[in-house]
Amino acid sequence: MVHSEIKFPSITKEMVANAEKLIGLEFTEAERDSMLEGLTELRDNYQALREIELDNSVMPSLLFNPIPAGATFDKTRRTPRWSNPGKVTMPTNIEELAFYTVGQMAELIRTRKVTSEQLTRMYLNRLKNYGPKLECVITLTEDLALEQARRADAEIAAGKYRGPLHGIPYGAKDLLAVKGYPT
Repeated sequence: MVHSEIKFPSITKEMVANAEKLIGLEFTEAERDSMLEGLTELRDNYQALREIELDNSVMPSLLFNPIPAGATFDKTRRTPRWSNPGKVTMPTNIEELAFYTVGQMAELIRTRKVTSEQLTRMYLNRLKNYGPKLECVITLTEDLALEQARRADAEIAAGKYRGPLHGIPYGAKDLLAVKGYPT
């Protein structure tokens, strides 16, 4: 039998009361009455989905691919060209760097006007100062941040500059799970 040929009975408050027993919930008469229209709409939507014929060759919706079907792209690998922030001067007060762009800070690190460690310490101090008010920090990984900053500074001093993000401190909120650090 085709799903569209099935005639479903109207959803009643009694049906909702019986469903409550199955799912371990309890509703009042008024709540049951209020949900009848929404439940009917949901059932109709599920029915409409069931009527769609979908071949097994169609990818599951769990995989998001933003590329339109049949689109092609040039796959030639090219060296990235970073925009030049121009001449960047180090401010008198290092705190002003909090309002510089990443490109400007990268140029200061590349030209060794500031070290990654100095920049990292400045941001750590800001997080300690503003974090409690903003409630934006769960785990401040100060030792790890300073260790990574020193490593970046050593590489840059040795002439191994990796690009504009090399030595730039960063924070991750609700994005990463790292062993040994609560999130």
